Amino acid sequence: MNASYRGTHLQLEVLTLAARATRPVVAPETEEAVVVLLAGEVEWGGTRASRNDVFDAPASAVYLPPGTAIGVTAHKQTDLALITTVDCHLEEGGGEPTFVAPDDVRVNRRGKPGWQRDVHDIVNDRVAAQQLIVGETFNEPGQWSSYPPHKHDGTNGEPALEEVYYYRFDQPSGFGFQGLYDESGNERAVFLRHGAIVGIPRGYHPVCAAPGYRLYYLWALVGRPRQLAMYEDPAHRWL
Repeated sequence: MNASYRGTHLQLEVLTLAARATRPVVAPETEEAVVVLLAGEVEWGGTRASRNDVFDAPASAVYLPPGTAIGVTAHKQTDLALITTVDCHLEEGGGEPTFVAPDDVRVNRRGKPGWQRDVHDIVNDRVAAQQLIVGETFNEPGQWSSYPPHKHDGTNGEPALEEVYYYRFDQPSGFGFQGLYDESGNERAVFLRHGAIVGIPRGYHPVCAAPGYRLYYLWALVGRPRQLAMYEDPAHRWL
């Protein structure tokens, strides 16, 4: 299931490796990268990691500072997400790759009935990244997330961050919707299927899962300062 997205400062690639396949993962000299195990079994940098699927267990991941690389070997068919910065011109010499094990992932239960979800922080303040923040969100059937609607594009004083979402469902027939709107009156809805990628350069971006289907999305943000401070839509703060 290969798919890709390239924004202004953020790139996401979803890669499928065949069993026994090997490939390098490289962070360029002035950029940084994160690779997340979605499903399968790998060995990277002498560390072994496995995950049946995204709903099975918290993620394993590797953060690569600028100018570093690791080799990845798949022990069975494996899906990986590779997130890299684009034209961020980060400081060189950021140290060695950081391996994130499932026990390192910070799990947060957020929301209220109707918009309850589990948010997993993977590359957070415990990882010395320069601009990247990476995590996963899990919606139960019929629930909303990124709700009440929020944004982080910097137009109201919050840190300006570019974002991308990558979606999966617990059943192939699963679906959901994502709303995208901003304060200039631009509005659209995206029909979400398994494998969908949605870039979020600006604006509010609430998500809902159809009843009967669990929804997952990998999210990645890039920007400076590296701070996830969300600005909520004033119209819905009463919630």
